[in-house]
Amino acid sequence: MKKDRYSVFSLARNSVNYHQDWAEAWRSPEPAGEYDVIVVGGGGHGLATAYYLATEHNVGRVALLEKGWIGGGNTGRNTTIVRSNYLWDESAHLYEKSLKLWEGLSQELNFNVMFSQRGVMNLGHTLQDMRDIYRRSNANRLNGIDSEILLPDQIKEIVPAMNVSGDTRYPVLGASYQPRGGVARHDAVAWGYARAADSSGVDIIQNCEVTGIRQEGGSVRGVETNRGYIGAKKVAVVVAGHASVLAEMGGFRLPVESHPLQALVSEPLKPVLDTVVMSNAVHGYVSQSDKGELVIGAGIDAYTGYGQRGSFSIIEGNVAAIVELFPIFSRVRMLRQWGGIVDVCPDACPIISKTPVNGLYFNCGWGTGGFKATPGSGWVFAHTVANDEPHPLNAAFELDRFYSGALIDEHGAAGVAH
Repeated sequence: MKKDRYSVFSLARNSVNYHQDWAEAWRSPEPAGEYDVIVVGGGGHGLATAYYLATEHNVGRVALLEKGWIGGGNTGRNTTIVRSNYLWDESAHLYEKSLKLWEGLSQELNFNVMFSQRGVMNLGHTLQDMRDIYRRSNANRLNGIDSEILLPDQIKEIVPAMNVSGDTRYPVLGASYQPRGGVARHDAVAWGYARAADSSGVDIIQNCEVTGIRQEGGSVRGVETNRGYIGAKKVAVVVAGHASVLAEMGGFRLPVESHPLQALVSEPLKPVLDTVVMSNAVHGYVSQSDKGELVIGAGIDAYTGYGQRGSFSIIEGNVAAIVELFPIFSRVRMLRQWGGIVDVCPDACPIISKTPVNGLYFNCGWGTGGFKATPGSGWVFAHTVANDEPHPLNAAFELDRFYSGALIDEHGAAGVAH
């Protein structure tokens, strides 16, 4: 009883003292003059890279530089879907590695990332959609990835609120279903990796924008920042949406385009949707958060740019598609809308690679699939940076594939924002 009273008084006290006596989750050190490795970008992929460099490879002194605040970019501007049901072997193995890391991430980081394996459903609306779904589902099974084919009556059992009557503009003919897929809490992923990286000795330096990459004799020597020059023999760049800008500082070009990607959230509802529903044909997807909000998104805006708003026509078409699938959502009010910036490669697959500059590495081009890859991306990128050679899981995602022609076309599996 005494403990319970203490807990109540402690909660009341902390509710009015503006967290003044709370310990910081990670340090805010001043940048040192030199590090063994500098990671540029404080999103999920950058934080994971720094964490695995420190814990898996014992690199030495690691600094993570973020121009704003931790998790203030795309990590906090996405819709949190996690899955691994990609078509081609190279993508499937990489995303499956990431999914397996997701399954133990809360325990590893000692931080609840709220990973919920509620399943991910990809709808088919045409005969060609269904052919593609069968092809991808069979490829998943051959790679040891869980995948099921659902018919309309089976879909209705899992998602009673969906209209599968067959008299809609895009009738639902079936779906693929990955039970191990789901969602996670994006902010918690950033906070968990940041706290764990800091505990492993990584210097997390916020409000530190990189303005130049210093080179000498074809090798990287460090970075220029708004807080002065910081030296390092290795620099790993993970800045989703702005990779081409940093590549220009390094003196080369990347085959990426940056596009706005929008999403929106509704007012809270009672539980009505306990899985993730996606549709490439109508370019819409929806899930329900733990707070009851509908999290809705679509594909990228067609134009290139670095804006974080996007065009209204995308939202209009997106909402129309969701309402057609779920008529009961027609009167739900939207609370807020936001946009992120995604960089897209010609083959809808990422670049995780060394560059023409010795000691300079880039991880970019994830398009709409970046969040789900967070742990796996950081794990293989840390290996690439530490060993100056790719891990077998990311060897196919080297930059030189755009010269050799060995592309990995994942447009079918990555054609909608998820």
